[in-house]
Amino acid sequence: MMANHYESGHQVIHSAHLMDPVEITISSSDRKILRNLAAAYQQFVERPIEKEKQTLQRRKNDLDWVRPTVICFPEVSWREILPADVLSCEGEFARGWEHALRQRIFTAEMDSDECLSPGFPIGYVHTGLDWGVAMEQEGDLDHGSYRWEAPIKTPDELDKVKKPTMQVDFQASDRIFALAQETFNDIFPVVRQESWFWTTGLTMTFIHLRGLQQMMFDMVDHPDFVHALMAKLRDGTLMFIEELERKKLLFPNWGINYCGSGGIGLTSQLPKDDFDGGVRLKDQWGFSESQETVGVSPRMFKKFIFPYQTPILEKYGLTYYGCCEPVDQRWKYLQKVSNLRRVSVSPWSDREKMAEFLGQDYVFAYKPNPAFMAFDTFPEEEVRANIRETLDIAQDCHLEFILKDVTTVRNEPQRIKRWIEIAKEEIFR
Repeated sequence: MMANHYESGHQVIHSAHLMDPVEITISSSDRKILRNLAAAYQQFVERPIEKEKQTLQRRKNDLDWVRPTVICFPEVSWREILPADVLSCEGEFARGWEHALRQRIFTAEMDSDECLSPGFPIGYVHTGLDWGVAMEQEGDLDHGSYRWEAPIKTPDELDKVKKPTMQVDFQASDRIFALAQETFNDIFPVVRQESWFWTTGLTMTFIHLRGLQQMMFDMVDHPDFVHALMAKLRDGTLMFIEELERKKLLFPNWGINYCGSGGIGLTSQLPKDDFDGGVRLKDQWGFSESQETVGVSPRMFKKFIFPYQTPILEKYGLTYYGCCEPVDQRWKYLQKVSNLRRVSVSPWSDREKMAEFLGQDYVFAYKPNPAFMAFDTFPEEEVRANIRETLDIAQDCHLEFILKDVTTVRNEPQRIKRWIEIAKEEIFR
């Protein structure tokens, strides 16, 4: 086995100046637009049904017996639902907040079970984790395909991977937070909220460093290198999240927060009983997946991937596993995660097997195939058949329908609302 160690010490989070303070402004005309939108959104938040939805989602995550829930995250298709020409604000900064508010209003009008946040979250200005090597990427990095030049060419270059660091612009972050308070505080609360990263799965970082095809070759040709790099990624990730905890930079994600690869984090089982106001890792939801290794056998997943994810997942109070990969093939390993609560059942999973595996011990987070949204004509009968079939298969499970990974709605936003209507019709049938 190759040697694995980091230099001693932490301090992986560094203060930096990433924004020009002059950019953090909103004109009086843009402010008026934003306040009108905020007031309109707040009317939705104050509806009695919002309390009912929160109770429903909380009970779902607590594994109480409630009806199947229906949630939608339009994701990439927001660019068709809310194209740039619908925005009224002129300043770039204000347009970002306007887009966020219009998303919330559209969500409120969808009539899904997604809970509406009563506050306006403001995060931190920060970079991603830097592992000491640069990746040159080309293409649509946000919404489409891209390619990159993997910087680790040979196993001998493992030492290029360093302790991860992140730069945070605390000064700009505080200015943005103050501006948001000035703009919205008499309408709804402005809250500090930052998740810092999406996944602790490690394999996305691995392929960015080494390449997807090469990672699979390495499992056969250079197994010691795979173990050594995965160990470095594990140790660096643990170092990062522990420093977040130590510096009190963790925030509640057990409320109306996006959870894992889709869903809402509401639960009465977090934070832990000894919580005193300072958020710890054990008070939070954790999340991991390994979509990049979908072509790897379950035995190779057990050998090269899962042992490095487990120590990270164990730091959290509850965990969510999986995204687009079919986790039924890996369930015999995943079920050993003692704090696992939500499991992604992707369109490529065997639903019958997953219903048997999950039973009433986990949330069955089902992701219908979003390809239905991209057909020339919205296929209502196919959508209805898929919903009905899943209800029959998972009728004894804590089932949740989560429409996501929607790349296009063919410029027909009403397709999303119609999908929700059909799902609810079948649930209440």
